Amino acid sequence: MQTSYIQLELSVPEDLHEYIIADFSDLDFEGFDQRGDILVGWIPSPRYDDVKRERIEELLMQLGQGAHIISEKTEEPRNWNSIWEETIKPMKVGRFYITPTWAESIEDKDVITLLIDPKMAFGTGYHETTRIMLRLLPDCIAGGESVLDAGTGTGILAIAAIKLGAEKAFGFDIDEWSYENANENTLLNQVSEQITIKFGDESTIPEGEQFDVVIANINRNILLDMASLICNAVKEKGTLVLSGLLVEDETIIRENEFFSQLKHIKTEKENDWIGLVFNKGKGV
Repeated sequence: MQTSYIQLELSVPEDLHEYIIADFSDLDFEGFDQRGDILVGWIPSPRYDDVKRERIEELLMQLGQGAHIISEKTEEPRNWNSIWEETIKPMKVGRFYITPTWAESIEDKDVITLLIDPKMAFGTGYHETTRIMLRLLPDCIAGGESVLDAGTGTGILAIAAIKLGAEKAFGFDIDEWSYENANENTLLNQVSEQITIKFGDESTIPEGEQFDVVIANINRNILLDMASLICNAVKEKGTLVLSGLLVEDETIIRENEFFSQLKHIKTEKENDWIGLVFNKGKGV
């Protein structure tokens, strides 16, 4: 017998959807639909109870900005991948053309194609922070670099780095779906031999290994928690690129005891989101 689902319709500011999706995925939600400032989520009925609903309400209250549950109802089983595929459209971002395999390709020698079948993992290119990172990467990769991609999501940034000329990349993610999807996407882009993806947190990074370029598109609090490790992972004269940050986070990041030891090179902004580029050992 197929399982029915509980559908929750939420009022959440659009720029905070990825954070809520990450939290709700940990609560056994299996599908999401984003409609402006409305976020709809589905969870199997047997996995939903009053305790889980209270946890959801706590998360929304912590988020603030008027986030709340609009409606709750029971629905029949859904084909999540089919629903998700309908929302993913090709997009040009800087030098890159991001497209799922089911969409029509383009012939343009001036763009680098990234084949990304997201399957509900993060890094579709639709969020500002992903686009910011993709616009910053070409200036950070000259060719032959080693790259660390912290919180790799779909693997889009590691794949982009390799296609720009990096020699190898190491990525990790604590989300099992992202881990599996990132590996699938490295195969689609024929770069699996140059990219290693691990399931887990920063402890998966080989002990003592440093990288020419470290990229991390995560939220501010996690970046601050990982600041020491991230900075130590950057080789001397290497580059660190951070995003997942709001405009008001810039001062906090730049004044952090570890990030402040690096030289701030550039801030890239899109709407309320920013990306930061640092260099290590260059005039600091």
